[in-house]
Amino acid sequence: MSNFVTAAELNDLLTTGAPVRVIDVRWRLDRPDGRGEYLEGHVPGAVYVPLDQELATHGEPSEGRHPLPSTATLQAAARRWGVRPGDTVVVYDDAKGIAAARAWWLLRQGGVDVKVLEGGIRSWKAAGLDTTTDDVAPEPGDVVLAEIGADTISIDEAAAFPASGVLLDVRAPERYRGETEPLDPVAGHVPGARNLPTVLHFDAEGRILDHDTVRATFASVGVTPGTAVAAYCGSGVTAAHTALILDEVGIPAKVFPGSWSQWSNTPGRPVATGDQPG
Repeated sequence: MSNFVTAAELNDLLTTGAPVRVIDVRWRLDRPDGRGEYLEGHVPGAVYVPLDQELATHGEPSEGRHPLPSTATLQAAARRWGVRPGDTVVVYDDAKGIAAARAWWLLRQGGVDVKVLEGGIRSWKAAGLDTTTDDVAPEPGDVVLAEIGADTISIDEAAAFPASGVLLDVRAPERYRGETEPLDPVAGHVPGARNLPTVLHFDAEGRILDHDTVRATFASVGVTPGTAVAAYCGSGVTAAHTALILDEVGIPAKVFPGSWSQWSNTPGRPVATGDQPG
């Protein structure tokens, strides 16, 4: 079963009264608070979710920019969104699924049936479907989440991962090579990591490419069914998108949530540069 739903499929769910809760996770590095855009128009009934507050926690720089929230924090947030046992949660953004994937990855670990709206809010509008401008505050839900964290690896596990599997660095190539680093104190990549930017897996509208193409892209860096694979990015958001895509083509993956922001802020961690794993 696919991790994605189309705009038409979501509209059908909403109009037939299926137990579905829609959440709007508009977040980008250059605009982390997307509430303004949400209030300009969103899928009817969608609840705005602030990624930095409800899909992450805050700590020291050595923990990374988006540490994993506790299960209790995520459960409280899901209840605020109105999620009840048995609900399907559909999540979307306006950034080609990058932020939405963070919610998918966390909720999936918690045992929620969760889907991503393919193409995000743009696909909804392109389909000619209505949007609303209210600030949705549903009746609180009572969902109970399973413990999250099993789909993660620690910084020490990330360091050792290339010896037994494929560690993917899914950032832009220039950041991987260490030519530029706009956010973190050190440029480069985790030694042994292979670069495969997550943007290679979707088209200009944010829709996943055909599965054969996606599998071939992963195979080009040694990731095939049965391969142990983990992903990291700058702060653990984009890496969740790669995990989403991998799961869609039948390859389970772990995520290093601290990612480069944790690695580069931890004294003594080695750094590789250039276009080879190192």
